[in-house]
Formats: sequence, structure tokens, C-alpha cells
Amino acid sequence: MGGHPVVLPTAYAVDPGGPDRDGTLYLHGSVAAGWLRGAEDTTVCVTVTELDGLVAGRSAFHHSMNYRSSVVIGAARLVDDAVEKERALALIVDHMVPGRSATLRASTRKELSATAVLAVPLHEASLKVRAGGPVDEPEDVAAGVWGGHVPLRRVAGDPVADADAGGPVPEDVRRRAAGLAAG
Repeated sequence: MGGHPVVLPTAYAVDPGGPDRDGTLYLHGSVAAGWLRGAEDTTVCVTVTELDGLVAGRSAFHHSMNYRSSVVIGAARLVDDAVEKERALALIVDHMVPGRSATLRASTRKELSATAVLAVPLHEASLKVRAGGPVDEPEDVAAGVWGGHVPLRRVAGDPVADADAGGPVPEDVRRRAAGLAAG
């Protein structure tokens, strides 16, 4: 992989009952993606972070962020089994829009051949969470400087239909957008 770490955004899904030790994390991409080919049989580190807020301390030292962050480290394998691959891809679609995979046509052999799925065991996984305001020194609090935090949240807009959408926005997509809009 070029002799250096690679960090790329990708869709993923977690299968707690997956075939790997303690469950499976699935990632997908093009079979032409060098990072997927280079990851097979190597130890990878996958991280996912959601930023929940900015923490304003009463000193520079106590500024921080509120977040939820997960880290999974494990030996990656390319999914060769057709049944596991199709299940993994359905889980990835449903992670984005719950229930969506059941409304779609089956993937073609050409599409499945062009898509690689990487599996990472969940055995070595951790979650770190930081929430709330600053943890300031008592003398900084006594000095009267403002401290607190600015909550952040991801908000979805209304679904935007493609020019060839073929009808109204389906219920699964509307539910997902509404759920994200609610925070």
C-alpha cells in the first residue's frame, strides 16, 4: 500500500454474529482498489468517529472535543464466499438506509465481480467516548472566564430525487432521513 498508512472513507457494516471471532466488520470497495488488495492477510486498523461537540475550556489546555470513536484492529480477509459476500453487501446498504436492501433487485454477477468485500474480526475493538463540558482547574473557574461546550449534530435534509427517480421517495428512505433530521 505504498509503504505508508492509508485512510479512506468507505461504507461499512457490523455483523455481531459474523463468522469471525466476536463478529465481523465489513468494508467494501472496487476490486481495482489497491488498498483492498493490499489489506488482505495484513493487520489493518479501522476507525469511525462521530464528532458531537466542541469543548471550550477556560484555558487552552482544557479545550477538547466531545465524540464517539471506535477502533477495530485485526487481520483482514477478502470475502470469497458468495453467500457471505451478498449478506455483507446487504448489511452495508442497510447500515446506510435500514431495510433498503430488501427493496432492491439482486446484484448481478458483473456487479459482484467488480466489488470486493473486506472482513475484519471484531475481537480487538474498542470504543472511546467523551461528553460534557471542560474539566478546568479551580483557579481558572474562579477567574470568571466562560467555559462550556457547543453541541454538534448531523442533520439530514429532505431526500432529493434523481431526475429518473421513478416515483415518490420510498418509505425506507424517508424514515432514514427523518431519523437523521431528528438528531
